[in-house]
Amino acid sequence: MTFLGYRRPDGSVGVRNHLLVLPTVSCANKVAYGVKSFLPEVVVVPHPYGCTFDVEEIGRFVRVLKGFGAHPNVGAVVLVGLGCEPTPVEEVYDTIRGSGRPVALVEVQKEGGVRKAIGKVLEYARKFSERMEGAIREKVPLSELTVALECGGSDAYSGLSANPAVGAFSDMLVAEGGTVVLSETSELVGAEHVLAERATGPEVREKLLGIVRRAERELALSSPDSGGLYLAPGNVEGGLTTIEEKSLGCAYKAGTSPIVEVVEYAQRPSCRGGVVVMDTPGYDVASMTGMVAGGAQVVVFTTGRGTPTGCPIAPVLRVCSNTPTFWRLSGDVDVNAGTIVEGKEDVQEVGGRIFQEVVRVASGGQTKSEHWPYQEFAVARTSWIERKVLCEG
Repeated sequence: MTFLGYRRPDGSVGVRNHLLVLPTVSCANKVAYGVKSFLPEVVVVPHPYGCTFDVEEIGRFVRVLKGFGAHPNVGAVVLVGLGCEPTPVEEVYDTIRGSGRPVALVEVQKEGGVRKAIGKVLEYARKFSERMEGAIREKVPLSELTVALECGGSDAYSGLSANPAVGAFSDMLVAEGGTVVLSETSELVGAEHVLAERATGPEVREKLLGIVRRAERELALSSPDSGGLYLAPGNVEGGLTTIEEKSLGCAYKAGTSPIVEVVEYAQRPSCRGGVVVMDTPGYDVASMTGMVAGGAQVVVFTTGRGTPTGCPIAPVLRVCSNTPTFWRLSGDVDVNAGTIVEGKEDVQEVGGRIFQEVVRVASGGQTKSEHWPYQEFAVARTSWIERKVLCEG
């Protein structure tokens, strides 16, 4: 099977053709906002990052910048820096340039202030926009598609309807040679032994168990009562009782296909075809940002209580676990899996509908998150707990 995508100079395939204005530090956000006011069609990603002397955090942030700048859904990039940030801006620029995309770098201090920097960015953006107008979609195999799997605002129905249906979709995509990425390491605690049995080799198995142990150790250090930490108040109100229940439901999203690789946050997988596990936090926005930076072109997001989270450069398709929430939040969710609970459809049938929707979206169809649009962005941070764990060994 095929979808209609944009073939990039580096061989990757995008499902969108975004012109991205990407600040390399929070001090340059004003320029991004200014450009957006003149050119609403560009995608800007303002954020609070880029000025820290924590080597680990800078490294993680740089991986995200490179991943977004060289992402298949991005056709051209204008980087906006201040000029004195510790972020290695030239390194990011070189990576994007090496992918074959048009890219420019504008620094506020060199240009002589925010207004002049806005003018320079607009100059580049208009030039790149003209070049991008000639891009056309072409038929490409589904093996070129990587889909990020996310859940948020889960309830007791999530593990019975939405997540298993997404699991059925995942198996369908993998059967076509595609890739799915499972995330949120803290929400795999209690289900890691089930996933480990699907690892394609001992190295993959040990790395999977290792990242879960690391997450479990961090969580254990953060509070004497882990109950409130593992399960959000909304999860409890929605009927979830234990982390094992939530984790088993979360793992359902990855279907039954082999786990071929385990990667770090925002790292692009080296394998294609199968399930990839990415080590991300349980915070939905940071988790999605990491998977998209790792190359996922589409996000499938399950919810039981409802969440409007989106992504600046990747379409987010939301699947709801129950019919009442689907109708109550019909402006925010795309697919109703509550029909499984009602006995109107089985898991495979809803999985087939999700599969069809993903192909439609990958070929240019809009999601609810894009209609508004929702464009959240967050990067995983190094907490004091993680530092303590690392220092104590």
